[in-house]
Amino acid sequence: MKKWPPEEVLIEFKRLFIYHVDSTSSESLHAVYDIVFANNEQEFRYTLKRCCYILVNNWDATRNYKPIQELVQVFSDPLVSRHTHSQTLKRLRQWVNNFVASPDYEELTLFAARYEDQIQGPWTSRYTSYLLVPQYIDLQNPIEQREAARALSRQLKDRFKFDLAMYIARSQLRVPASRQLKNPTALGDDALRLIKTIVARRGPFSYANLANIFTQQTQNVTYRDFKRSLRKYLVFSVENVDFANTLQNSLAARLDDLYPSHDDEVISHALILRSCNRIIEYLTTENQQEPSKLFVLLLSHGNPITLVIVLLKIILICKHARTHLEACIASLIRYYQDYPENDCAWVVNFMEVFNVTFAIHAENVQYNLVRIEIDEQIKANLFDPDNYHVFSQLRLEAAEPEDAATEAVKLDAPEATQLPDSELSD
Repeated sequence: MKKWPPEEVLIEFKRLFIYHVDSTSSESLHAVYDIVFANNEQEFRYTLKRCCYILVNNWDATRNYKPIQELVQVFSDPLVSRHTHSQTLKRLRQWVNNFVASPDYEELTLFAARYEDQIQGPWTSRYTSYLLVPQYIDLQNPIEQREAARALSRQLKDRFKFDLAMYIARSQLRVPASRQLKNPTALGDDALRLIKTIVARRGPFSYANLANIFTQQTQNVTYRDFKRSLRKYLVFSVENVDFANTLQNSLAARLDDLYPSHDDEVISHALILRSCNRIIEYLTTENQQEPSKLFVLLLSHGNPITLVIVLLKIILICKHARTHLEACIASLIRYYQDYPENDCAWVVNFMEVFNVTFAIHAENVQYNLVRIEIDEQIKANLFDPDNYHVFSQLRLEAAEPEDAATEAVKLDAPEATQLPDSELSD
């Protein structure tokens, strides 16, 4: 198939799964009919998905995106719904129609909507990189689908990261007012001020530094002590009093009841991962179908950046929990996807802040603030974003293993500078 032009490959695909005749590979056609005669729709669905994602991977590797869009459109062929007296064809067409009406086909359509189309598409298309996550962590999916989903998700994140860095750089230059800058966010003119506010948290009390301190101070402690410290770490430095009180009270009850049989054990990496995943669910979605009560309650307090920072602090102490966090984010997007953007503006705002924050703090680009010349009478400790410029540079880090997400899923399988001491202890 790799040596065939995409046009011929698509024709062969139609012959096999749509027309069911005249395939150049009689063995393939017979194999499909064997599945039909065995009345095994599940095997047919799995085979169809594998074929689709083998083609997606091959074309994506050569940056040939148009055939991927045409592959998705193949299933719109009127022949799929045409009546037939043949029981075999009737069963085949019914199975294809069932596939088109299923989440499996919806997942396939994500690969047809490349990054360039996201601005014109529905609001959810801006977050395709997250919607792909459930596909590549689902061990029931064909390996070809999981590889394709992981690759596209990474491409979209890298593209957003690049566009964000370019927007930051160009927006601080003196450019003609008539020149439209490409803003990869939906935050409008507030994007740059938000970015500066996020980057401003540096020095001894930067989020990364606090995470390192927490990790060092909780080594070899019991799980009970770890949970107590985790609660205080997540609430530490939260400026919104109402938010802090709500989070503190909610976490106290939830953490006390979390894996109590392990309370007297020394903390382990697997237990940390499971605990972080459970807290992420508590803060976002507990059933992977609808938002948690705490998610709605916390966002009702106003600025979404506070909740986003709490989620970031979790990932900074347990990076392998990020995949699960993004899967939860995907569930939230799916829940709200049928709402007009204006009707769920608060959720969209949360998503935008989340996207920008994690691009700044959890990726391999480091952002720094540089103070520009200002009036000497202005107090030095008064932070005004307009008095700073943002500069970015590549941060060299060790590459994550390709199967890190899979290993994190397995670890979370069901069981068969120093913070002030007063903040981490009773």
